[in-house]
Amino acid sequence: MNKWEEKRTRPVLPIYLAALVWPVGALLLPTYRLSSVLIIAGASAVVYGLGSKFCPTRVIKKQVPYATGSEDVDAMLSGISANLDKLHVLNDAIPDAELSAAMTRMEKAGRSIAAAVEQSPDKARTVDRFARYYLPEVIKLMTTYASMEKNGVKGENADQILAELRRNAATTAKAFENQLDALYSAEAMDISTDIEVLDGILKSQNLTK
Repeated sequence: MNKWEEKRTRPVLPIYLAALVWPVGALLLPTYRLSSVLIIAGASAVVYGLGSKFCPTRVIKKQVPYATGSEDVDAMLSGISANLDKLHVLNDAIPDAELSAAMTRMEKAGRSIAAAVEQSPDKARTVDRFARYYLPEVIKLMTTYASMEKNGVKGENADQILAELRRNAATTAKAFENQLDALYSAEAMDISTDIEVLDGILKSQNLTK
């Protein structure tokens, strides 16, 4: 029952190289002179800058457990996350630009759905069908597509299947986005009600003129 989180780590090599400049500089220059200290400090800064350029910040992905307080919701989120990881891998393996763009939309919406449910576990029941049927079915179809592309399958039937998958991808992406939007329908109604109440109070106190 895990999800992926990214952690950025700065490389330590540039720091070590910059620090090494000081003892080396001390051997070459008289450190009792201010000018020498400034030269060494400048060289250390340059070395650190170059080291940072050639040793960029690393992004490390690690799995952390879901902890919504409900084992069922945690399991659902784990399944969604695993399928979205598969979708990402399949997307990398599919060369079709239009289909890839639709799959990127699916993954983005899916990640947002998982984040919304994690924040408000009571929303899990509204995405049950998405988690148990729609997303796994997409993985199944896209796996078939990737396999046919990889194996170079040709023929009338194959072409028809591939064409249908391409045609339906954008529709599926829109459905995922609609599922995400539906999660916030209750909040939208609450906000609308709050705005109406606030507007009524302001008008009753003649504060809107």
